[in-house]
Amino acid sequence: MKPISLTLHGAIDYLAVLIFAAAPAALGLSGWPAALSYALAGIHLLMTLLTDFPAGAIKLVAVTLHKWVERTVGPVLIILALVPLNGATENARIFFGIMGVVILTVEGLTAYCSITEAK
Repeated sequence: MKPISLTLHGAIDYLAVLIFAAAPAALGLSGWPAALSYALAGIHLLMTLLTDFPAGAIKLVAVTLHKWVERTVGPVLIILALVPLNGATENARIFFGIMGVVILTVEGLTAYCSITEAK
């Protein structure tokens, strides 16, 4: 049995939004890493608000799509951390790597089946 409920997953998603939004100021990110962090905050907020799970407000996005977006974004962030791109400081690379691992871990530990079994 997976230990993260969809309710807890939603709360973690909202926390991730705050972390992405605060990271540029807290970590001194600038340029494209800061823009990416702000974009991810907005996208993560929109995706969470629109997902058909307890934390979603509008419930237009299927939980399975939400899950696949996380399965895509997590590895992309890890790759960004490993590839030395112009403008990415060590802080930015570490931050994106950690967030990628966190996103994949939360996705992997979430009991998504609880929503499909309830319907």
